[in-house]
Amino acid sequence: MPLAFRGLEPFGAGFAPALPTVPPAELAHLEMLAEVQALVEEVRAWAADAPDWSPARQCRALVKLWATRVDTLRVRLEAPLVVATLGGTGTGKSSLVNALVGGVVTPAGRERPTTREPVLICRPEVNPQLLGIDPASVQLVQRDIPLLRDLVVLDCPDPDTTEDAQARDTNLARLRHLLPHCDVLLVTTTQQKYRSACVAEELAGAAVGARLVFVQTHADVEDDIRPDWRRLLENEYRAGELLFVDSLSALRDVEAGVEPRGDFGRLVDLLTRELAGAAAGRIRRANFLDLADAALAACRQRIDEALPKVALLDAAIQEQRARLAAQLARQIREELGHSRRSWENRLLGEVAGRWGFSPFACLLRAYQGLGGILSGAALLRVRTPAQLALWGMLEGGRKWHQRSRRRVATESPARAVRFSWEATELRTAAIIVDGYASDAALGRVETQIDALGREAGSLGNQLIDQIGGQLQRLIARLADRHSGWLVRYRYELLLGLMLVLLAYRFGRNFFYDSWLAPQLGLAPQAEPLLGVDFFLGAGLCLLLWCGLLLWFFAARLRRGLASGLAVLEEQWANPAVTAELFSTLDQRCRQIHTWRHRLERLEARVESLRRRVTGPEGLGHRMATPEPSARVD
Repeated sequence: MPLAFRGLEPFGAGFAPALPTVPPAELAHLEMLAEVQALVEEVRAWAADAPDWSPARQCRALVKLWATRVDTLRVRLEAPLVVATLGGTGTGKSSLVNALVGGVVTPAGRERPTTREPVLICRPEVNPQLLGIDPASVQLVQRDIPLLRDLVVLDCPDPDTTEDAQARDTNLARLRHLLPHCDVLLVTTTQQKYRSACVAEELAGAAVGARLVFVQTHADVEDDIRPDWRRLLENEYRAGELLFVDSLSALRDVEAGVEPRGDFGRLVDLLTRELAGAAAGRIRRANFLDLADAALAACRQRIDEALPKVALLDAAIQEQRARLAAQLARQIREELGHSRRSWENRLLGEVAGRWGFSPFACLLRAYQGLGGILSGAALLRVRTPAQLALWGMLEGGRKWHQRSRRRVATESPARAVRFSWEATELRTAAIIVDGYASDAALGRVETQIDALGREAGSLGNQLIDQIGGQLQRLIARLADRHSGWLVRYRYELLLGLMLVLLAYRFGRNFFYDSWLAPQLGLAPQAEPLLGVDFFLGAGLCLLLWCGLLLWFFAARLRRGLASGLAVLEEQWANPAVTAELFSTLDQRCRQIHTWRHRLERLEARVESLRRRVTGPEGLGHRMATPEPSARVD
């Protein structure tokens, strides 16, 4: 349905703070004016904060037009209400106007073709400029009658005439030019016209920002169709009172000096009493809030129509971030898997350093330096210069390999990040997001491969330090866990028992069985000292026992390291790790959603004010609709 923007009053302009002597009713009135003015400023601020988005630009233009209308109509703050007629050809608009003013001021006739030239009837001291109406656009008729004390009457052209649609000066064009200046509409119809689609369309647009009085004319010759008419209106309008009037008979009564009676009397009473005084301000405030609600609803419609595509873009960004994060985690896992032995050695060294000086700590250090021990043993066997040169080549290769493994263990996270995303992967993600951004009317600047490459490079530098720090903390945490007293006592005790057992066996043989027992007569003869076979067997047992302890301890460290790396891999696979990718586009999506939520709060505030500000009970109005469209006149 079209939405015609009409004149609204800036009800907060120029009022002073309430003084203690202000009556309560007037104080409440001033408070309401302040709330309405604050609403105007808040809506303007909301439009000014519109994101760079095509629907948002449309909403900003719509609100700008609405706010401009409020500003330009300050001159109407004290102007009388404009009561205009709206109805199809032959519905008795002009006859009703003549009856209201008590004389023929506009040509009327049930068989005449149409009302073409608008007629403005007002008191002598009122001029069209005071109402914001171009004097050249209306025929001015001045009457000094009680009815026009607080209002003026405007007989508008018919909207349903057959004219050249391309012509500029048509009845419909003149009607749409005048409707934004009207406060109350007398909607006339007949038994034949109340279902007119053309009139219904113009009413739907004109009713936004105006109070309504529904009048069925030709009461002398037609059946009463008001119940059916009310059912037809109830989905879009609060109809208020529906009047059934014979305009020609009412005009004869007025000319004869007869007091208005029936529904025509009710109409005169409504216009002269219920629209007088403070009611004019209430009507204008109610019209203003209706128009504000319609303008915000039109903005919401535009936003909601485009919002699903923004949601799809947001989902596409998250999907691509998750895909790139999973790829990153997978490649880091593979890279760390290749250098897992180096990280295990680093962990073993950290544990040995925390363990201090003890038998098992010495065993750990010996295990770490096993290559150097074997190399030193080989050096003792060198006898010729050729053997020495061969030993030097092997030792140099071993040292280089150690340094290479340490460097890989230190730099593997950085390498995994720096080389994880190839240009083809980034280009694929950019193309996918680019399509959704274009559909959401957010442009393509942020999804260019160069911009995405810069974001990926910046993210890579951050992740290098982040992942390296996480691995260092993991090593330190595992080293602290596996060098505690409970773990230490267990392995020290097991190794110590073996050492004590071997020492006891050798000591007993050396001191007691072979020497002390025979001397003291505790044994018939001395036993021979243990030979090389004993020491070879004892050494082999000790070596196997130490190897078994080392294997269990290394397996314990390996499980802890694998578990810690699995936790880190889950963190690296989180899309939040890649939050910097498409960051500008993602931020614009967030701004749109935030802006939409602000609109909801504005609509709730307008609705709250609308419930508090109502016009006279006999007037109807258009109910709030969720999806009105806008027409700018």
